[in-house]
Amino acid sequence: MTVLSGSSTAEIDAPIARCWDVVQALDEAPRWQTGLERVEVLERDGQGRPLVCDTVSDARFTKVRCRVRVSYDPPHRLAFARLESDDVDLMEASWELEELPNHRTRATYRLAVDPGPVPFVARPLIKALRPLVVGDRADELARAVAGRP
Repeated sequence: MTVLSGSSTAEIDAPIARCWDVVQALDEAPRWQTGLERVEVLERDGQGRPLVCDTVSDARFTKVRCRVRVSYDPPHRLAFARLESDDVDLMEASWELEELPNHRTRATYRLAVDPGPVPFVARPLIKALRPLVVGDRADELARAVAGRP
């Protein structure tokens, strides 16, 4: 098992409700999240929120397709867990939002991915990709909340 994981945190000059609105709009996420090419909502919960989605991400050397289940704890946590994928053995991600003074929000994105069995020759590539797994996701959220792509 080769788990690539990381997190990204930013303090956003916006109230938690505004940040939550952007985070929970999953079908809009490809517009502001680098590498996320597509989110197709397959099933919604009783409140009309995306519950099961198919995603396509550009992992630089391949496209990663994953069906995920979404869970909500508004306005503090939104999490994704892999249901099925031919491309990864494990995928767990979450947004955690913390209300700060002066109508600010601390946003943390966490991601853990297991790409499955990795040949010995690919291990240096995995090591090089480890810091890129999460990138500047929290800063991207800050720009999206501010209305800048």
